[in-house]
Amino acid sequence: MQRMPLAFGISRRIAVLLTLLFAISTTVSAQLSVSPLFSDHMVLQRHTKVSVWGTADPGATVNITLDNNSSSTTAFADGSWKAQLSEMPAGGPHTLTIEAGDESLTFGDVLVGDVWLCSGQSNMEWVVADANNADEEIASASDARIRHFKVPRSWAERPSTELAGGVWEVASPETVGDFTAVGYYFAKSLRKHVDVPIGLLNSSWGGSRIETWMSTSALDMDEQQVRAALADMESAQQQVIERIKRRAGELPANDPGLVDGNPLWAAPDLDTRNWHSVTAPGVWEQAGFDGMDGIAWYRKEFTLSEEDAASDVELGLGMIDDSDITWVNGHEVGRMDMAWNQPRMYAVSSKLLAPGVNVIAIRVEDTGQGGGIHGDPDLLYVKTASGTTSLAGDWQFQVGQAVVSAGSNVHDLPTLVYNKMIYPLLPFAIRGALWYQGESNAGDDTDAYAYRELFKTMIASWRKDWGRGDFPFLYVQLANFLASQSDPSECSWAVLRESQTEALALPNTAQAVIIDVGDADDIHPRDKQTVGARLATAARKIAYGQDVVHAGPTYSRHKVAGHRVTVLFENIGSGLVTKGDTSPRGFAIAGKDGRFHRADAAILGGRVTLESENVREPVAVRYAWACNPDTANLYNKEGLPAVPFRTDR
Repeated sequence: MQRMPLAFGISRRIAVLLTLLFAISTTVSAQLSVSPLFSDHMVLQRHTKVSVWGTADPGATVNITLDNNSSSTTAFADGSWKAQLSEMPAGGPHTLTIEAGDESLTFGDVLVGDVWLCSGQSNMEWVVADANNADEEIASASDARIRHFKVPRSWAERPSTELAGGVWEVASPETVGDFTAVGYYFAKSLRKHVDVPIGLLNSSWGGSRIETWMSTSALDMDEQQVRAALADMESAQQQVIERIKRRAGELPANDPGLVDGNPLWAAPDLDTRNWHSVTAPGVWEQAGFDGMDGIAWYRKEFTLSEEDAASDVELGLGMIDDSDITWVNGHEVGRMDMAWNQPRMYAVSSKLLAPGVNVIAIRVEDTGQGGGIHGDPDLLYVKTASGTTSLAGDWQFQVGQAVVSAGSNVHDLPTLVYNKMIYPLLPFAIRGALWYQGESNAGDDTDAYAYRELFKTMIASWRKDWGRGDFPFLYVQLANFLASQSDPSECSWAVLRESQTEALALPNTAQAVIIDVGDADDIHPRDKQTVGARLATAARKIAYGQDVVHAGPTYSRHKVAGHRVTVLFENIGSGLVTKGDTSPRGFAIAGKDGRFHRADAAILGGRVTLESENVREPVAVRYAWACNPDTANLYNKEGLPAVPFRTDR
């Protein structure tokens, strides 16, 4: 046999080795994978074909099996693949297996039931742990047929098929605290009447405007306009960053005051000669840090006599926006999360105190808008056995971690959140959607009025994008908020509620009216149980066809006879009633001059009659038309509040 030259043999071995290395690298890059939506404990939609998708080696045959339900497909040249499983009834647990060549993925405890998308801003994102009766609700969470998937906050300049992450979790005392509270109480209430597993697909982002949840086509925009909006935002942010740097110096990316759980900036002997001086109460935006969210530290000294140091003291720190951890002499004495309107009053043990100088350190985390210590100066104090000393005035201040929003952020900008938090979900079959959003679009009457078309357009576009017809779309009308108004008043929140009601013109829609569960001082009502229960009642009617009264009294028409107005309602259920056993409140009428006056009202059967000594020839009616119409008290006997309205658009 002819002997090959040595160089040729080496070259051939190198070529073979390179081929093997290339094959290995190709295999790794084409590793079998699926969307994070497919994992242990997932809930799949019943009674419909279910899409499953992911990546594999180009050209590979992919086999998908859910117990006896199977399907196969071939991966495209880019490695992507999608297959469909046949319809299945509610049930489980099942096992989902996906195979491609020598690779396989197996997911257990899979249930088939109804999947509800939960979307919107902070009141949808609000978790069980921060809602009413949290300890009791968490301890009693035992329904393993309620599952929750939180889509991470994320955005993209153009539509992306890749979800940023997420995992399915089973409702239990260990997990439910992080569930969307509205979604969880919806599922908990619904499960009493619909015995199927419920999956909550939570894609929400606090502070977001409706436009960011809409596609470019729905907004009649193009990618160039999206890029321009991003560029404008980035330019504005850079200007704010430079201004804050001139005030505070370099802005740390990570908080140097708290490292691996160690509160370095709470140490009593910390050198603070380079710290700034700010006045408290007063949000830090008023102290030259406008446009900054994130983390900042406050420090202040107070002096105790020997006698006072021998007893416990009470520390009043005013209200802190949004969250705080507080130390005295380096020892933690209290903390509160996302409680921007609640005064901090912390008991400090005498064991932590010393005669002479003592040091308070507060780590404040702000997620948006105003940040820091605010409220009544009288709420800042040290109360000892011998008296009370004010803590209002100068405090030391240092930035721990800056997040610059410049009054705008990606979740304010059109289509960016849709591209990454809705678009990747579109192949996933759902039963319907729950929506709680609008506060960020209620800043003025123009925005609030524009919402009516935006909202209807968003609903229609989501239904078109999902390709599942007019699926049930249930939403929460804005709660009562800000100072209560006893007299008729103008408010953009009232206009936005009207815009939300307009969406009822679309098929398979319903709204939960909650003008009776809000909080004048808190944009985040803690009673999420009532909200979830009212949405569940709406779902029973709209999605499941049950014979229930799902809405409160809704304006139908009115008649004028002399100085009296008679208002007729739909959805009166078993009859009209008032809460508190009084006459109906919250009504106002106006004459031709357009000036509204409170009306005396009475229930006559399924109608309400109105009159006012100030209006002899009425032409228009309003009900619950205010930011906080908390005196409005008309209900049906099923306990659902009447829908706010006006007849003088």
